Amino acid sequence: MSIPSDEVDRIVGAWGVQRPDLDFSPLEVLSRVDRLSRHLDRARREAFQRSELEPWEWDVLSALRRAGEPFQLSPKQLLTQTLVSSGTMTNRIDRLVGRRLVRREADPADGRSVLVTLTDDGRTRVDAAITRLVDAEALLLEALSRTDRDRLAALLRKLSLGFDVAPVSPHAP
Repeated sequence: MSIPSDEVDRIVGAWGVQRPDLDFSPLEVLSRVDRLSRHLDRARREAFQRSELEPWEWDVLSALRRAGEPFQLSPKQLLTQTLVSSGTMTNRIDRLVGRRLVRREADPADGRSVLVTLTDDGRTRVDAAITRLVDAEALLLEALSRTDRDRLAALLRKLSLGFDVAPVSPHAP
């Protein structure tokens, strides 16, 4: 039984004819990852859009939701989880406060500090978005068995560990 070919097979095959001196196995893997990333990005944007969220809003709101009750983090904790600059985070929090998806509260442990808290509307939107996201991503992976998914996840984890510079929260999606 022959394995169906995809666009990457055609591209790599053409390069192999033109440059037989090169090993194109990296392209066989990473070109597929790149193409799949585009499909994933589209699916994520649609899931977030249906919940009236921008991807950056999702980043902040999902960090707060994953924190658990009372769904609040300091701006510094949000910076760590979203990997943006302090100025960018301040702008994002301001915009989310304006949309009433989060609120700022005084930190009871330190009156000079604030905590960012997810509002009920923010929680409703992030919960709807994660449900839509999981459903959309399951569709992207429907050609793989659970065993294949687990194997692929393990291989991608192994590959990504070399790129991770900061420890990721165990609550990351």
